[in-house]
Amino acid sequence: MSATVNPTVSRRRLGSELRRLREISGMTTQQVTERLLISQPKISLLENGRRVIKPRDVRDLCGLYGVQDQQRVDHLMQLARESGQQGWWNSYGDIPYGDYIGLEAEAAAIRLYEPLVIPGLLQTPAYARAVIAGTIPHVTPEQAAARLKVRLRRQDRLGAPRNPLRLWAVLDESALRRVVGSREVMRKQLDHLTHLGTQPHITMQVLPHGVGAHPGVSGQFSLLEFADATDASVVYLERFTSDLYLEKRSDVRLYGAMYAHLQAQALSPDSTRPFIDEAMKAYAGQG
Repeated sequence: MSATVNPTVSRRRLGSELRRLREISGMTTQQVTERLLISQPKISLLENGRRVIKPRDVRDLCGLYGVQDQQRVDHLMQLARESGQQGWWNSYGDIPYGDYIGLEAEAAAIRLYEPLVIPGLLQTPAYARAVIAGTIPHVTPEQAAARLKVRLRRQDRLGAPRNPLRLWAVLDESALRRVVGSREVMRKQLDHLTHLGTQPHITMQVLPHGVGAHPGVSGQFSLLEFADATDASVVYLERFTSDLYLEKRSDVRLYGAMYAHLQAQALSPDSTRPFIDEAMKAYAGQG
């Protein structure tokens, strides 16, 4: 785990371990709720890492599950304390996708598909500013500034001197053609993409309009993978009012297969570079 506490990851690890201990004990969630007088939805949220849990509740659960190893109990209680802390993004106010930022900050690799705009990790400040202003109704200048700062700070993972985030991005051609901000903003954004595409830990492919129907027509998705074997891969689906996180192995496998099909249908990384260059010429008034 990183030197800075990541409450999102602490909640996931704690929830996963509590689920494992319950299953080893042979108890059902209903039996747990009857013994500890708590609701089944709460148990489900705790085990899915969606709710903060108090250390004393962890102690009670460990007692119910027959955990004798005090060091393990202490470790789980420490995870509970960490899960209640705030991530760096909380200092910027109400950022609705904080859970995703926590996962992204800990991920070793991300594979993403974006059909409409350039992904946040690859955006220039001017492009990001225009996206925020254009996609969030009634956003105040203060809220827009906070979201921009968060978005740009997230990009630090790509430039980290040690263990930078491995990113594979499949971009729909629409993301290159849609004028966000201005033609000059777009020209600089595509130039930024060509620069990022030379980095060994970043791979980009463009999915041209000519491929027709494909597995990504239903919308954006990301697959996050973690270096720690105890952290299961996560599929992230971004929605306007609420986000969806899928962790079942069958769901992860399905989206992994979908992504493989997108990679096969998209231009190769080598062919993507001249495709982006050609699109950039249009914004420079050369075609």
